[in-house]
Amino acid sequence: MASAAEQLASNLNFAAFAKAEDLKKRIWFTLGALLVYRLGTYIPMPGINPDAFAQAFQQQSGGVLGMFNMFAGGAVERMAIFALGIMPYISASIIMQLLTSVVPSLEQLKKEGEQGRKVINQYTRYGTVLLATVQAYGIAVGLEGGQNIVADPGWFFRISAVITLLGGTMFLMWLGEQITARGIGNGISLIIFSGIVAGLPSAIGGTLELGRTGAMSTGLILAIIILAIVVIAVIVFFERAQRRLLIQYPKRQVGNRMFQGDTSHLPLKLNTAGVIPPIFASSLLLLPATVAGFTDATQLPGWANTMLATLGHGQPLYMILYAGLIVFFAFFYTAIVFNPKDTADQLKKHSGFIPGYRPGERTAEYIDYVLTRITVVGAIYLVLVCLLPEFLISATGVPFYLGGTSLLIVVSVTLDTVAQIQGHLIAHQYEGLIKKSKLRGGKRGR
Repeated sequence: MASAAEQLASNLNFAAFAKAEDLKKRIWFTLGALLVYRLGTYIPMPGINPDAFAQAFQQQSGGVLGMFNMFAGGAVERMAIFALGIMPYISASIIMQLLTSVVPSLEQLKKEGEQGRKVINQYTRYGTVLLATVQAYGIAVGLEGGQNIVADPGWFFRISAVITLLGGTMFLMWLGEQITARGIGNGISLIIFSGIVAGLPSAIGGTLELGRTGAMSTGLILAIIILAIVVIAVIVFFERAQRRLLIQYPKRQVGNRMFQGDTSHLPLKLNTAGVIPPIFASSLLLLPATVAGFTDATQLPGWANTMLATLGHGQPLYMILYAGLIVFFAFFYTAIVFNPKDTADQLKKHSGFIPGYRPGERTAEYIDYVLTRITVVGAIYLVLVCLLPEFLISATGVPFYLGGTSLLIVVSVTLDTVAQIQGHLIAHQYEGLIKKSKLRGGKRGR
């Protein structure tokens, strides 16, 4: 017999959505906030020559700037006020998560509940300001080094550039928090999602134009479309995959009544690290090429030019290092966000246990064993999905826009947002059923 939640989920339809006024308000707020973000990516930073910067960007678009431009929704290409995007906040969040695992005082704050999380979030905001300021100053100095990009170089431009880019990042951080609190879905993820999706129409148009001019065959275009559909299906399957550990609770006596022990499950995601491993791996590999791009190749030693050539897209060494870094960060970030010992302590605190394993240290060892095994599968899945566009680029010479990291983000955020919408609809229908039952009870009482 289906549970009440399953029955409600099967009855979700447009009629239920039309009656959920709170959900509609949240969706409209989210769409409005994302529209404000998209408008900000077209407001240029003052003191910049757009044409000169566009030429300089085209020369470096294959490096880390191209990846950041994709995440920023094209704001880097236009050097808009949101050019830094939300990446400083994400970097600060990752650093804070790492520090909470190695600094005892921060680890204690994390265990204090809501109040501790507020303090950690405040530290994350301070870290965002620091990182954004350093990055903004570096961008300002780099722009001054370009040819005819800055109209009036000097400290006035640097200060104004830092204030503009820092203000843009802090506004996006605030906007993301507002979407999370008053909208639907995770605000930070949706901002990155909208930036990636915004470039999809131009990417599709460019591919079709290559087909029209004969640069790409119709069969290759169809193969890319089919491949994209298959990759999306694979990502959906693996992102939803879980390993559930059976948790049992002993019998308990309340007064003169004996209650049977309950059972539940501890879900362990196959890909606990999410999209962090490919983001970090691609950033580290593209950084040397990007830095070298601002330097005259004739001034570099021979070994440096040889190394840069072997680290190019499609090269065997690039593929091997990319795969290795993804695997490393998959295990590294999983160890940061999931602590088997804390989970085992929580189970012991609530009298829960895994059948066949003593509560405490033995339970933690078993959870760590299972988590390590499924992380191996998750890391292999990430490597295959992220290397697929690299093989496509090397084989055809045509960039695969929605591949690797970008496709992971798009699919993951979509799944999360749809799940939250379904959760709101289920909660709304539950409230409706409760109100109806109360009305019926009142009529019977009369």
